[in-house]
Amino acid sequence: MKSLLPRKEFAARRSRLMEMMEPNSIAIIPSAHEIIRNNDTHFPFRQDSDFYYLTGLNEPDAVAVLIPGREHGAFVMFCRDRDPERELWDGYRAGPEGACKDYGADDAFPVDDLDEILPGLLEGRERVYYAMGRDSEFDRHVMEWVNTIRNKVRSGAIPPGEFLDLNHFLHELRLFKSAQEIQLMQRAGEISAKAHRRTMAICKPGMMEYQLEAELLHAFARNGARFPAYPSIVGGGDNGCILHYVENRDVLCDGDLVLIDAGCELDHYASDITRTFPVNGKFSREQKALYELVLKAQLAAINVIKPGNHWNEPHDITVQVITEGLVQLGLLKGKVSALIKKGAYRDFYMHRAGHWLGMDVHDVGDYKCGGEWRLFEPGMVLTVEPGIYVSPHNKKVDKKWRGIGIRIEDDVVVTRDGNQVLTALAPKTVEEIESWMALQHPHLPAEMEAARKKGKEKAGHKKKA
Repeated sequence: MKSLLPRKEFAARRSRLMEMMEPNSIAIIPSAHEIIRNNDTHFPFRQDSDFYYLTGLNEPDAVAVLIPGREHGAFVMFCRDRDPERELWDGYRAGPEGACKDYGADDAFPVDDLDEILPGLLEGRERVYYAMGRDSEFDRHVMEWVNTIRNKVRSGAIPPGEFLDLNHFLHELRLFKSAQEIQLMQRAGEISAKAHRRTMAICKPGMMEYQLEAELLHAFARNGARFPAYPSIVGGGDNGCILHYVENRDVLCDGDLVLIDAGCELDHYASDITRTFPVNGKFSREQKALYELVLKAQLAAINVIKPGNHWNEPHDITVQVITEGLVQLGLLKGKVSALIKKGAYRDFYMHRAGHWLGMDVHDVGDYKCGGEWRLFEPGMVLTVEPGIYVSPHNKKVDKKWRGIGIRIEDDVVVTRDGNQVLTALAPKTVEEIESWMALQHPHLPAEMEAARKKGKEKAGHKKKA
């Protein structure tokens, strides 16, 4: 399947990267490989983000080569040759001809000819831009090609004299999203937000966590995003206090919250949303108090995301707001400044407020430059996701608070005059969530209703235990 982005977008990226490269240099970017799942079946193929960013080709076993100033064209592609028999089993291949016609390569060759042709492209180049250490097998090939040239030095061959880390340059480009990328990420955010709305609409006590996960995956796929950007987290009750909970196998009990951290991937671009809501549609007093504290922290953090402010400001604000709130609610005791200094809040809020977002859910890009926190600039996209997690085993707090896990997460793009939330369609305030859940709850299919009743019986046994 071809990219939803226009071909000229990929050409512009390659041009920008080559403008950053030193004269008489070459860049080598390998694709991802298929990975065996078991026996003769594979995991669903997911292209390497750097390779896809520059080419738009979603096939394994390919190599992109950029050679600024090359007489026969700067963009060279190596890919699998056309093979009608294999295509009958595995699907369409672009082949070298398609690499030129459909993906803009100036020159293209079968990947089986890589060992024969690439040393000739490397020979005489002063510098090689390459991400060493990401693929040990391909690293070995690169060094073999360089050594092939070194062995011919007496015959006048000139091997590359310097290797430069491609990631430093390429990931700087990926940090800043174009208008087309932002539109694509907004669409991914809308699909994911509607999926979260669906889980709120259908959730009832006695359902299973995996049933809500199924609703998410259904909503993603039916809107053109076949895969989640990461394993979905659906944690009810105590499970909401486990940051990377992915088992999704327990009963959703009346009176508990459920924390859902899930987002789709659309044409290799991730969305990332977390919402926390009551299984029965109504927050308890303690749940509401902590929820509104997390929401207050998140809104304060979003408010300072604008050009000129630095990366850590949103996190600092969430720490301040959450610590103050925990003191007011009695979960922490002491002077706020002293509690922050010694990190007392980390018993309840142990992660940072967000991360870069793009082709990878934890996207590339430096958070510091020259030892200083990076300043926000238009085109950067990040998540904002403060949380409070009161462990069910925390004996320092009153029992009524234990087992409450809350996180609220949205995707935010920095604009010229501030920011835009890409995932605003997902209900977020207490009033919005309770109203939405009260109005919805469509009729459940018979098999789901049976599973719900069975789950409710299990929930009763669990509560008694």
